[in-house]
Amino acid sequence: MARRLIALALLLLAAAGCGNAPRADEPARLVFRHSRMPGERDPLPALLREFERRHPGITVTRESLPWTADVQHQFYVINLEARASGFDVLMLDVIWVPEFARAGWLLDLSDRWPGTARAEHFRSTVHAATEDGRVWAVPWVTNVGLLYYRRDLLARHGLAPPRTEAELAAHASLIRDRERDPKLAGFVWQGKQYEGLVVNVLESLWAAGTDLLGADGALFPDPARAAAALRWRRDLVRSGASPSLVTAADEEISRREFGSGRAVFLRNWPYAIDLFESPESPLRGRVGIAPLPGGGALGGAHLGINRGTRHPDAAWRLVEFLTQPDAQRAIAGAVGLHPTRPSLHAGGVLREIFDTARPRPVTPWYQTISATLQPEFSAAILGVKSPERALEDARHRLDYFTWGPRHGPQTPRRSDRPRRSRGRPRRR
Repeated sequence: MARRLIALALLLLAAAGCGNAPRADEPARLVFRHSRMPGERDPLPALLREFERRHPGITVTRESLPWTADVQHQFYVINLEARASGFDVLMLDVIWVPEFARAGWLLDLSDRWPGTARAEHFRSTVHAATEDGRVWAVPWVTNVGLLYYRRDLLARHGLAPPRTEAELAAHASLIRDRERDPKLAGFVWQGKQYEGLVVNVLESLWAAGTDLLGADGALFPDPARAAAALRWRRDLVRSGASPSLVTAADEEISRREFGSGRAVFLRNWPYAIDLFESPESPLRGRVGIAPLPGGGALGGAHLGINRGTRHPDAAWRLVEFLTQPDAQRAIAGAVGLHPTRPSLHAGGVLREIFDTARPRPVTPWYQTISATLQPEFSAAILGVKSPERALEDARHRLDYFTWGPRHGPQTPRRSDRPRRSRGRPRRR
């Protein structure tokens, strides 16, 4: 009965959003869905008013979603699956674009956004917006994993920023031993059971010379190197090079630990740079940044258009406006979300790190892959399972749920999935 009521509610929601095509002279009223902007200097109200000034006859209402990516994803899936047209333009995490495109929820932007315009953005961001050779979103803001380090401590002990994970662990242990400060940790990172853990392990896979998916779509194409990468994370905690708190840490917990002066190294996103250099920061002037040994994972957000919009042309004008250089500069200046255009980045280490950002697997089933890997990676880091057993269990579950070698680097459509065997748990 509960399922029937939910299905009826979704059908009513979809019906409420459906209607005939708008008349040519009808004002376009757009709804823009996005996650809440960080900080107190939200640049969107001014940007949207400027857009309306430049486009008479188009009005925009913005509706923000909670911070949590899982909640945002759930909201979009429920409404888009029901073909609701209650919003026109949507802010998408970079890892959602292939999934939403494959489901038929996004407007194809390939013809509206030519190759010359795409070339103005970092290649990794455009790659993340592409599915089946078509473009379904436009890069808006970007992010990349990077390594923070205590510049003063490395200089005191005559060390350069580490270029391999072996050097990173060795430097962390050596400085801790020489400083003889029981409150000083070596390397803090995100080991909580969530997407951040998958990103951290993925960066270790790259540092080990392997990847999550092979060219033929095989999961963990080099099992020995994958196990070594996961074991390196586990050994950090076992050896004390990383404090036990990392097994429950997200970005903010790890950022605060490093920012209080209690760690030598930190893996995090660029948003923390300004916080470490703020007047009240105890580390002001003492923090450096460097590339992660295997390269940093790409983060950020794209703008897409709901395929059910009644105003596709007006919606495209809004996407085009918000992703232009002036808008990206305004967002970067107000809230520190970085532009997706190389031309808007100054030179230096951070620009180099953005240039080498690596996207997570671009597949419609990334959410399923990540959700399956999270408990397995966590079990290995906590010592509940060996790295080899955790990888094998993850591979078994995903081989059942998704694809075989014949499908190539992407997973099959729903009609291609294997039937559920008796005794197998139902996947959602």
